[in-house]
Amino acid sequence: MSINELHLANNVDSTKIIYLVSHGWHAGIVLNQADIPDTVWRESQDFPNAKYLEIGWGDKDYYQTPNPHLGIAIKAILWPTPSVLHIVGFNKAVTSYFPSSEIIEVRLSNEGFERMIRYIAASHYQDPDGISKPIAKGLYGNSQFYLSGETYHLFKTCNAWTAEALLTAGCPIRPAFTITVEGLMSQIRSFGAVIQKQAKGPERLDLSLFE
Repeated sequence: MSINELHLANNVDSTKIIYLVSHGWHAGIVLNQADIPDTVWRESQDFPNAKYLEIGWGDKDYYQTPNPHLGIAIKAILWPTPSVLHIVGFNKAVTSYFPSSEIIEVRLSNEGFERMIRYIAASHYQDPDGISKPIAKGLYGNSQFYLSGETYHLFKTCNAWTAEALLTAGCPIRPAFTITVEGLMSQIRSFGAVIQKQAKGPERLDLSLFE
């Protein structure tokens, strides 16, 4: 079975539903916690009471700064920099938790879903004992930052990382054309279902919604 057929197989196989949530500058992947195999992604168990997990990836300094300045953004683009994963656990319906974001529902085959989970798990940095621990509290809600073992650069942006996760799952997406969040979401609309449109507002997620 080819990579793309992993996704296309959802027409006949049992499926897993995931959501792509646009935050204006990058997109997060939302998964149902109950769908995640216990032995594949250990860090998901750090949120035992959460129904959903949102996962994002990006430049270490830029992502952890609530209101980043231009200098941080330029550094992230021009030079290879360390990266982090941002994981959020929540229980509300996805549309209620992110009321102003564009949200696209994507259906994956079971095999494609597990391949994507393995991709996310492999993005974590692990210490010599094979452990990945949170390095800081996340930006909103019940969230944590984890150090990633990957490097952020011009050709590996937050949106390209998300596209690679979908490609690994078998989705027909081209990461090279996902430098911006609109480049990413426009491709996802071709094989997913838009369940909520983006509200007009700031380029970045309004963190006050989660206070």
